[in-house]
Amino acid sequence: MNVTAIRSDSVYKKIMEAPMDKKNDIYRYELMMPFEKKWACYSVPMKATTPNGYDVIMASGMLGHISPTKVDETQEQNIELISDNKLWKVCEESIRKSLNCFVAQGVTLPVNDYLFTILLANAESPYIMLNEGYCGDGGIPGYIFSWLVPNKYTLEHLPVALAHETNHNIRFQFIKWKNDITLGEMMVSEGLAENFATYLYGEEKAGPWVTKTDIQTLNEYIKPIIYEGLNVQGLENLNAYLYGDEMAKLQNYPQVGLPYCAGYACGYHLVKHYLNKTGKNIVEATLLSANEILEATEDFWNEQ
Repeated sequence: MNVTAIRSDSVYKKIMEAPMDKKNDIYRYELMMPFEKKWACYSVPMKATTPNGYDVIMASGMLGHISPTKVDETQEQNIELISDNKLWKVCEESIRKSLNCFVAQGVTLPVNDYLFTILLANAESPYIMLNEGYCGDGGIPGYIFSWLVPNKYTLEHLPVALAHETNHNIRFQFIKWKNDITLGEMMVSEGLAENFATYLYGEEKAGPWVTKTDIQTLNEYIKPIIYEGLNVQGLENLNAYLYGDEMAKLQNYPQVGLPYCAGYACGYHLVKHYLNKTGKNIVEATLLSANEILEATEDFWNEQ
């Protein structure tokens, strides 16, 4: 298997030194072009047909990536923090180690080539602030993104986030993505990914999408609301269940009365319950249908 880093640090340095009217195109063609097929899966063109139209620049900003036009001397230290060769090596090793967990258990992965990069996040994005400064995306097999506001905490958690995203990357090579995906299916996918990350790096490295929810709140308040919504469909309707009302409100999506990342936390504990109950390991569970996991964990919803 080939794991290749697209080094963003050198491109960001080039953007930093470029005149304003050149910044977007350097980002577009030198950093994002290797991921063109990934963006195409989301129907995002590299360049809009009309000025200021929807394209990779606008989509990146919506996800919480820093805008290329904001990459100037103020970002010099952040660029320096993601220029460490050791960091890139550790990140590559995280992805490789994650893939090898499956290969070692006899799983033949349909995808052989993997591209990843580390992007700078927009520190002013509410999405980034809620997530303690880092995020990731590994939903399209063969392509893995992470983005962060570089500091000690986020840099330490970066390999863990990449393991989470690599788990998604593997799962969606076997479980076909559906646009009418239910809350239950999404929750299981996120629970599998975070259980895989903590399997490799320890529970103390779990992301804020898990650690910010205490068990009492989960059992007494979150579970009943999630259980009622397990069959909800449509990403705009799932948003509040997965990310919480605060995030849903920012995007003008319906709210359901849930705190930050309730669905992620619930999914994490549901999958952990499944693993403990069945004795299956996280590699086996990653390749199972969500329905099989949900059917085996009906007792989870009454657990206190």
